Amino acid sequence: MTSTDAPDSGVPGSADVALTADDLTPEWLTAALGRPVRTARAVAVGTGQIGTVYRVFLEGDGVPGQILAKLPAADPAARAMLAGAYRQEILFYTRLADTVSVRAPHCYYARSRGDCSEFTLLLEDMAPARPGDQLAGCGLPDAEAAVRNLAALHAPRWCDPTLLDEQGLSRTTPEEAAMLAEYYGPALDTFLDRIGDRLDPADADTLRGCVEHSAAWLLARPERFALVHGDYRLDNLLFAARSAPVFGAGPVADVESVEVTAVDWQTLGLALPARDLAFFIGTSLDPESRRRHERRLVEQYWRALGVCGYTVEQCWQDYVFALPQGSLIAVFGAAFGTPSPRGDAMFAAMTRRSCAAIRELSALGAEPA
Repeated sequence: MTSTDAPDSGVPGSADVALTADDLTPEWLTAALGRPVRTARAVAVGTGQIGTVYRVFLEGDGVPGQILAKLPAADPAARAMLAGAYRQEILFYTRLADTVSVRAPHCYYARSRGDCSEFTLLLEDMAPARPGDQLAGCGLPDAEAAVRNLAALHAPRWCDPTLLDEQGLSRTTPEEAAMLAEYYGPALDTFLDRIGDRLDPADADTLRGCVEHSAAWLLARPERFALVHGDYRLDNLLFAARSAPVFGAGPVADVESVEVTAVDWQTLGLALPARDLAFFIGTSLDPESRRRHERRLVEQYWRALGVCGYTVEQCWQDYVFALPQGSLIAVFGAAFGTPSPRGDAMFAAMTRRSCAAIRELSALGAEPA
């Protein structure tokens, strides 16, 4: 992979950035992949609200049959606004992915220009893995696989002080917390104007409580930090069945298990690790299922984490404390994202599930430190 500021620092070839599908020519891909590409056919994937994604079918020598190309948004103004998000994903693939164990797509090529508003990522195509569905939620087997994969992100660099020296990563400052808290209230008003009729009145009250506590909440528990995905939810996860050997009294058997891949690393940051955990569990399971399984899921995450000196009770307390992450992401995502029927339904479902967990577990009354 190339780094964002050293064009010739790792990936074979001398290609620069591709900004449109027309740029993904066999010649360009040959330079980017460092192997001969004879033909290339790009097919658009998704709606392209944050950027554009193409599935590229390749024929050549020693190249994969298909890859995904992530490119910036078509509108230059949108690119400029999203440069920070693009920068975080480039950072993950060029400098951090190899230092953690989380399953993410292999990166064949990463390059950006200037402020990162122009970039290209060539990634492993995980098809036929199935994408998660935020509206439908998930069952226990998928949730268990997802929290184990999450632990593989957090554990390898748990409280690693060298992360604080990584350009583009920092813990939330008091000034940033104050600014976010200032925007949270108006964002909530926008959110409720558009989606409030899909919520219970108790949910609106819970959301207002989250706003009130947000500044202190964002700064709390700084003694525990790790790389966090920041948007670890079903729509950003891919699920695939795999065979795993089971050893018992009889002959070895193959049983199906679930393998999870996390995508869309544009919200990468440093924070209390349980924010990812609480966000996933609190927004992915309907309240009844969450009540039955959340203790088990937190314990599975904790066991997979294996961090010395971090008890399962501390993990549970962090989980409860971090539950307002769900409302924070849903409110800002809906308030500032491009409206769509599915998006509105998704944010409403996430908010209903998250608010129910916040109330039931008294998360707003949890001690900040």
